[in-house]
Amino acid sequence: MDTYRFRKQIHKLPGKVISYVPLPEPQVVDGHGARTQIGEICRECGYKQVLLVTDQTLQKLGYEQKIVQSLEEAGVGCTLFADINSEPTIDLITAGREAAMKCDAECVIALGGGSVMDTCKMIAAGAKLPRLKTKSLLLKFLVVRSKTLPMITVPSTAGTGAEVTVGAVVTNARGAKGSTVIVGLDVTHVILDSELTIHAPQLVTAACGMDALSHVVEGTLSDVAVYVEDAYHSLEGVRLILRHLPVVMREPENIESRLAMCRAAMYGGNAINTQLAGYIHAFAHSIGAKYHIPHGPAITLMMMPVLEYQKEACMEKYAIMARYCHLVEESTSDNEAAESFLQAIRELIATCGLDKLEMPVKPEDYEELTHMIAADSINYSAPMTFSNEDIARVLEAVTIKDERVEIRE
Repeated sequence: MDTYRFRKQIHKLPGKVISYVPLPEPQVVDGHGARTQIGEICRECGYKQVLLVTDQTLQKLGYEQKIVQSLEEAGVGCTLFADINSEPTIDLITAGREAAMKCDAECVIALGGGSVMDTCKMIAAGAKLPRLKTKSLLLKFLVVRSKTLPMITVPSTAGTGAEVTVGAVVTNARGAKGSTVIVGLDVTHVILDSELTIHAPQLVTAACGMDALSHVVEGTLSDVAVYVEDAYHSLEGVRLILRHLPVVMREPENIESRLAMCRAAMYGGNAINTQLAGYIHAFAHSIGAKYHIPHGPAITLMMMPVLEYQKEACMEKYAIMARYCHLVEESTSDNEAAESFLQAIRELIATCGLDKLEMPVKPEDYEELTHMIAADSINYSAPMTFSNEDIARVLEAVTIKDERVEIRE
């Protein structure tokens, strides 16, 4: 059996598997400066001691201080772990896990982006499985029967959605990245604080926004049966981003739009949990790994080529998104509505200044990239299964480009 036939036969399997993983049902607290409420939340939960985890950059900016102060005022003990300077590694997780157990932490507070969130998920799981070495936690599915330590997540960017996702990407001892789904992850509260994102560089805001958009768009397109609420959250995420990302690019201190982007990113995390991703991610992961491109720009580079290629297969859902976002009238034909949806994303990419990103794909890399993309796509339930020939056509299409000015994060 060739790989295309195999992939086509199992394309619904990832969605069925993920449906059996229990998902966090956190309380969401949002607002400008909302992290000052964490102390009171911990007091109400009865926590006496917590581990606050952040990265070195945010600590230098002092973003953890309002959390520390709120915990002190609430009479909750706090141990700070701010050693994170990279994506999760075995050494980082081991150090954080030891810090959690040494201070008898009853809760882990995660302040940061995707790397901090994923590190904290593994810390929260590992602290409840003290007999296992850290490397033994790096399974495809890590089951914590009594649930992990409770987590309060405070995302510092509006993009990854990692504040609610059950997955964590960790670099193992050999330097290879692998993903772990944590069964029993206990995220009790998500704090959406626009104050943390308001001073982000424009390029970071734009790249994170496009990452969030890819999650909710691919969630809507996914061939996975979900609850109505989950489908609604993905559609609402698309609407929020199309409306509010241009505003924060134009008005960086617009608090309402910053909060809307934070909520949209969280909806994107929910889409990853319930609807998975698709070929935008399969292509982006592969060109990102091959050419060392950050995730947000890689997603942006591949978004339109993939969406345009699968237009015929996804026309009805493109039209649904266009109508939901009020891009067209309800009576507009599916074909016209679908094109309006695609045009809205093209314009958004241009508004964000990301239309000048340089496409790195080289013809001599087609074969290697095709195998990488096909292998990655097995993890998703995309609306159509790309054959190797389909993948090669998309790669050929993106290689034929005018010269662009390269932008890097």
